[in-house]
Amino acid sequence: MSESFHPPRLRVVLAAGFWLLAGWGASAGQLAGTPAWPPPPADPYVVYVREIDGPKDIGAKAPFFTRLANAITGVSAQAKNLNHPFGLSLDDTGNLVVTDTGAGMVCYLDLARKKWLRWNALDGHRLLSPVAAVHRGQTFYVADTGWGRVMAFDDKAHVQFGITRELARPAGLALLGDRLLVVDSALHQVAVYDLRGNFLSKFGRRGLEPGEFNFPTHIAVDDRNQIYVTDSLNDRIQVFTADGRFVRMFGSPGDAPGHFSRPKGVAVDGSGHVYVVDAVFGNVQIFNDQGRLLLDFGQGGSAAGEFCLPNAIAINARNEIYVADAYNHRLQMFRYTGRE
Repeated sequence: MSESFHPPRLRVVLAAGFWLLAGWGASAGQLAGTPAWPPPPADPYVVYVREIDGPKDIGAKAPFFTRLANAITGVSAQAKNLNHPFGLSLDDTGNLVVTDTGAGMVCYLDLARKKWLRWNALDGHRLLSPVAAVHRGQTFYVADTGWGRVMAFDDKAHVQFGITRELARPAGLALLGDRLLVVDSALHQVAVYDLRGNFLSKFGRRGLEPGEFNFPTHIAVDDRNQIYVTDSLNDRIQVFTADGRFVRMFGSPGDAPGHFSRPKGVAVDGSGHVYVVDAVFGNVQIFNDQGRLLLDFGQGGSAAGEFCLPNAIAINARNEIYVADAYNHRLQMFRYTGRE
């Protein structure tokens, strides 16, 4: 069964029977008027939850004397809100790491303790263009395209070490066990390091063939330790084994669902569904593990469930979906409601 599609408007791809065959389960209820996909009267599989644009949205408050000083001096809390959230990841505890290219900042959203930490300089040197960051233990790793390197630092903004070998324009980061994976857009490759920054290996080169890249940007890892890379100017997603061997790819240039115009962030949920952000379409497309399109959600705009140049995506163990909605100056949170 097929339909005609006209992105970036939302379209449900297949009938409900296919969803059941594909393993998407019954939905949970949601508040009336909450954006959901597919829309009523169909049972929804993705529902909008909320937006996050600053510390208040996670219940974080500045210390009392800081708030008092701000009230006296007239300093606005808006200055601490997100400007252009660009990179997005989740650590092992389910907390968010966000890079903000507009503010030149890395933010850590400790959701459990309602704390919002931010760094715009490391050892006194300002970040120039932080595009991706990840967190493990006591260490944060940030890829800064202005610096042309990856820096490891602690929560006091002290640099532990820097990585420059095999890097020119680092764009995406992911952790895979005791390894750090770095996508480099200018070198059209993925470089692999240990967690102390020692170079281990690399894979990829510029080209059109399987395993080759044309300005790759984002990277993610699934529960089976498969690696997903956004091959941006080839308009596709490529999948690799943990040691960098090509497995499969999906997507192609086009203006219909299942195709890409400007693919950005990629993530995988607990059921193996692959989510890809498309900045031009202003939506998120969801595929099964073989690259068959299941659903897309979102459209261009500024209302709940709408996007303006979205860039990154991350999904936690509860299948809560976070999208960096860059030019709406916020993160948006959704939930996949189906059962595995």
